[in-house]
Amino acid sequence: MIIDGKSIAAQIRAEVAAGAAALARSARAPGLAVVLCGDNPASVSYVTAKERACAECGIASFPVRFPAGVSREELLAEIRRLNAADEVDGILVQLPLPGGIDEQEIIRAIAPDKDVDGFHPVSLGSLAIGLPGFVPCTPAGIVELLLRSGFDPAGKHAVVVGRSNIVGKPVATLLARKGRGGDATVTLCHTATKNLAAFTRAADILVVAAGHPGTVGEGMVKKGAVVIDVGVNRIADPSKKSGFRLVGDVDFNAVRSVAAAITPVPGGVGPMTIAMLMKNTLQAAQNHLAAKS
Repeated sequence: MIIDGKSIAAQIRAEVAAGAAALARSARAPGLAVVLCGDNPASVSYVTAKERACAECGIASFPVRFPAGVSREELLAEIRRLNAADEVDGILVQLPLPGGIDEQEIIRAIAPDKDVDGFHPVSLGSLAIGLPGFVPCTPAGIVELLLRSGFDPAGKHAVVVGRSNIVGKPVATLLARKGRGGDATVTLCHTATKNLAAFTRAADILVVAAGHPGTVGEGMVKKGAVVIDVGVNRIADPSKKSGFRLVGDVDFNAVRSVAAAITPVPGGVGPMTIAMLMKNTLQAAQNHLAAKS
């Protein structure tokens, strides 16, 4: 089975659009500020996709653009302004930032109740101890992919390859926590894990977010496992007009024959990230309006 992230993401975006329309009728539309510094082509592409998703979901988009030479002080001042802006429910600062700016300082400056990326230490701390808060979008999307495809993690052995603060550690926490989408027994592997294949072969659910193509290949997945490939890597391909193609961290052709289900790259986890950003923004707006009532 190929897990179709595009269709599942479309379901979530339709749900968000319905929620945003209801909110707009009773009060106002949700609002998302997207801050972009510089003109990195990948960042511009990501921001454009997020703003397009806002339009589709009925979320007001507030674009903020700075040149690559923006100063720390200018960026912090803008975040303070957005924190105070009543019409802005969520703030997203597109990473990476230009050199010389401390990304963690900028993330910490965002008000936790507007941290729809889920990267603020308060958000990650709330996730770790089971308090309400915003969950990073890619990990949240992975859990939705599993549940909406009929693969409840409860009681399963989940192995996560990768320990980043954006994907690896939060998805491991999500899969282990009590309740919907959790209750799995989780093993977290990383670059210092010895004999990685011994762990990946033991997984009922395998999430690979290593950032390297071919991290999981033939003979590393047990028959019937569910494989979620988070990687997005460009490799040279002269047959393509662009000169490259996108592949994940998993050798798709080698693994799909033994896996019960697997996500493709592209078209798997990627669309879910933006869908969950829209869902977080709607939740932020609902929280803000409820606090005022």
